[in-house]
Amino acid sequence: MSSSSWQKHLLTAVEAAREVGELMKLHRLRRKQVNQTTAHDLKLELDVRSQRKITRHLARNHPEIPVLGEEESDPTHSEAPFRWVVDPIDGTVNFASGIPHACVSIALEKQTDAGAFESVVGVIYDPFNDELWTARKGGPALRNGRRIHPSPVAELSQSMVSLGFAQSDVSLNTSLRYFTILTPKVRKLRIMGSAALAMAYVADGRFDAYLEAGLRRWDIAAGRLILECAGGVADCPPVAGEHAFAVKCHNGRLGPELARTL
Repeated sequence: MSSSSWQKHLLTAVEAAREVGELMKLHRLRRKQVNQTTAHDLKLELDVRSQRKITRHLARNHPEIPVLGEEESDPTHSEAPFRWVVDPIDGTVNFASGIPHACVSIALEKQTDAGAFESVVGVIYDPFNDELWTARKGGPALRNGRRIHPSPVAELSQSMVSLGFAQSDVSLNTSLRYFTILTPKVRKLRIMGSAALAMAYVADGRFDAYLEAGLRRWDIAAGRLILECAGGVADCPPVAGEHAFAVKCHNGRLGPELARTL
């Protein structure tokens, strides 16, 4: 598939993300129906409805490409040459509480000759600030059509670092260790509650680094590509669990000091 074809897929993903973004804005302050709750997370009826809306839009334009999603997946996604990876509402707990820090994340992944998948298109849309981050593999990363770059910060003491706390005990303990180590060493720590937006913020120079263990593929598929196309670094090794990854993202300058510190 050529880069010009990827542009068509990018436009399709943007349309789908904006469509669900309007739904999120409409329902931000309304009471939400909760389908499932756990100790550190919840699932909304609107999560499912939003993914189905995205899936329908993608299928109308590219019916041959299956979807791997947080809420529902096509069983053929692991064998297909291309697949969509969808997080319909990243930051669900924020959104459920009326906090306007959540987004739509859509990526198109290509299966490599080795059988792994890599993102070739990435879209993250924050409907509450009308900010749209996009990237195509080999091209620049953009916010609302303008090129973005990570920050020039090269010292932890000058950095703004975001942490995420996933659900598992291992992830929570890892993030607590990061919190304890980094708090006296960085300018500020922030815990915002959306992995996709955190990665977009590193790409855009708002955060200098973002760390979280135990994220899922749909949390990071679009953000990883956007960050890398912007010139940053996304270290995302797999961990125990299906589609699970540990994430250490930074602006490309903090890597050595982060490695020594952690």
